[in-house]
Amino acid sequence: MEMKSYMRTEGDINLSPERQEWQNQHLSEETKEILEEDSRYFLHQSMSTPCLNVIVNAEGIYLEDQDGRKYMDFHGNSVHQVGYKNRYVLDAVMKQLEELPFLPRRYTNPVAIKLAKKLAELAPGDLNKVLFTPGGTSAIGIALKLARKATGKFKTISTWDSFHGASLDAISVGGEGVFRNHIGPLLPGTEHFMPFNSYRCIMGDCEDGLKSLDYLEFMLEREADVGAIILEPIRSTDVQIPPTAYFKRLRELCDRYGVLLILDEIPTAFGRTGTMFVHEHYGIIPDIVVIGKGFGGGVFPMAGIIVREGLDVAQDISLGHYTHEKSSVGCAAALATIEYIENNKLLEHAQQMELILKEKLAEMMSKHIVIGDIRVKGMLAAIELVTDRTTKEKAVEGAEKVMYICMERGLSFKVSNGNVLTLVPPLITTKEQLEWALQQIEEAIETVFSS
Repeated sequence: MEMKSYMRTEGDINLSPERQEWQNQHLSEETKEILEEDSRYFLHQSMSTPCLNVIVNAEGIYLEDQDGRKYMDFHGNSVHQVGYKNRYVLDAVMKQLEELPFLPRRYTNPVAIKLAKKLAELAPGDLNKVLFTPGGTSAIGIALKLARKATGKFKTISTWDSFHGASLDAISVGGEGVFRNHIGPLLPGTEHFMPFNSYRCIMGDCEDGLKSLDYLEFMLEREADVGAIILEPIRSTDVQIPPTAYFKRLRELCDRYGVLLILDEIPTAFGRTGTMFVHEHYGIIPDIVVIGKGFGGGVFPMAGIIVREGLDVAQDISLGHYTHEKSSVGCAAALATIEYIENNKLLEHAQQMELILKEKLAEMMSKHIVIGDIRVKGMLAAIELVTDRTTKEKAVEGAEKVMYICMERGLSFKVSNGNVLTLVPPLITTKEQLEWALQQIEEAIETVFSS
């Protein structure tokens, strides 16, 4: 089946012949029967059901499937910074389950306050107020509502190709075709502009990459009622990394036109890029930071927003009011996750692993002309595969083949935008484990593109 380009924007898909072939060759009849039962009862959707495999265990940096194979997980849906079954996080969760498993609304508890205080201490400037939600998409929703309440303006500007969640309001500000297409009318006032493209900087034309902000300024001059600009500071799926100048000018534009800056750090906060928050790399203070995924330690769904103190203006409305908004168990998991990152110096470790990734991937790129670009920040990396470096024609089929060869060898990662191998290793990954994974990728590239 031929896949349209918009279906390959956010991640690998579950309808391709390559996937079917891999399943036929590597899965037992018992696993196939379980997958068939799963497919029978769950609604089918792109990139999800039908599923690839059956996982029965996750520990450290590894997944284990129904047939006993182990996979080094460099995907993890960006929740596994501290690894799976992290003992420190599990102990905190178990203790909280015994003490207070659920907190009804109207009440607070000490662990929630301790977590909120910790976030206020970690976040720069006057990012001192928080609100928690059960998931990243709902955190985006409360950020959008707060922006409307605080500014009195309802329009937003975000970028094409961005991902901010799967609910109707989140896909309205998002820019992924696989989420937006064929849905019908979306949230009104959700304008878009071009995303930053890191590849142009690699090719020596960063000025061209910054020109999208000229268009943004053009929009702000002419578009009334813009209350917020929402962006991923580093796009996690295909790892687009704007320079500091981009965000300095963006912050200046927001200040000049009275627009709030919302940064979606759901998949990238808490050490992924070598700092606790991504915006620390850029020396700016956003108005709202959205967090999630790894916030819950790979155990409990936790998300939320951290906002500037002056935005505490919504006492007369309900921004969230979710049943599990101030979850005692979720707060215990999140607090333990942050403590584990700090106590085990995982930020410093991620910075060291960044140097290794840059060195090894640069060597790989120099040897293989099918690698059109590499992008690295902390323990987040992208290898962009192309058929021609000049035209940057995507090697879509080749990228998928590389992924499945690596799966055969015990390494799992994501393919984004059709041709980008996206590597998201847990922060606990060792130098030796990282080097082994990169060796598998290089050998797979050689196998696919030498034939």
